[in-house]
Amino acid sequence: MITAEQSEQLRTWFADRLPAGVYASVVEVVADREEITVVGTLPAGESPDAFRERTREQRMEVAREAEELYRRKVAWGVRSGAERILFTHLAVPVMTRLRQPERQVLDTLVEGGVARSRADALAWCVRLVGRNTDAWLTELRDSLAKVREVRETGPDREDTSGGAGPRPEGPGPDPA
Repeated sequence: MITAEQSEQLRTWFADRLPAGVYASVVEVVADREEITVVGTLPAGESPDAFRERTREQRMEVAREAEELYRRKVAWGVRSGAERILFTHLAVPVMTRLRQPERQVLDTLVEGGVARSRADALAWCVRLVGRNTDAWLTELRDSLAKVREVRETGPDREDTSGGAGPRPEGPGPDPA
């Protein structure tokens, strides 16, 4: 997860490099450890499919530069009205350890035809939680931003005044 400031820096970086007319505007840039997703407003009167084909080379050129700089894959999408459409993007395996009752939940979803596999069932659960707890997740992300701010002002930060700064107390040499 990245900070709001880092997200804005990425948004600006992409907005500065995309040629005029690719997007009506860059709406959001979301990043994690593996991927940066850029979503922009679709130009008036253009279909998502037509936009995707028309801008492919321009987007790929910017993506190559970003992937080299940020060491992450770049995915693209558009916002058309209230709809958010993502083009090709990563599906990253995430490992977890589950106890039997948790595995039984996944197995029930598979046996009930909701999912094809435990992995699909787990992805279904994550999407369901994300969709139904959006406000709570937003509040949690905002609180994490505050935690990062507090950490940056913590006692273990670098002393920028040029002085040695306070030394932590600890056991000294044995006086015996």
